[in-house]
Amino acid sequence: MESRVSDCAARHARGFNCAQAIACTYADLVGADEKTMFAATEGLGLGMGGMQGTCGALSGACVICGLANSCADLEAPTSKAATYKVSRELVRRFAEVSGATRCADLKGVETGQVLCSCPQCIENAARILEDVVFTDAE
Repeated sequence: MESRVSDCAARHARGFNCAQAIACTYADLVGADEKTMFAATEGLGLGMGGMQGTCGALSGACVICGLANSCADLEAPTSKAATYKVSRELVRRFAEVSGATRCADLKGVETGQVLCSCPQCIENAARILEDVVFTDAE
């Protein structure tokens, strides 16, 4: 798969929130349409509803992870553990390269020290998503 990191950045520059920028860029790879993904991830921006919680880019990556890994079997949901494992790896790597997972911490709300800008968080999340979820999907 050709990297789509720059596509994520372009969507963010057009006004997509961090979660939308990630989720919409990879939607086609998980059988979702971009318009639905845009709407579904709208509330995840700015740390979930503007509350500066979990980074939107990371949340968007975890949404894609779930769509890529879930068995989607409503009668016998058996893929949660495997999906959680992949999501944990996304979160672990993101924290390692970005310095935190919480939007407020990344933006330095309490400390005045920005650990990672939104564009950099989007790039980090996209690269990690591609590596963890889509590397073997080729």
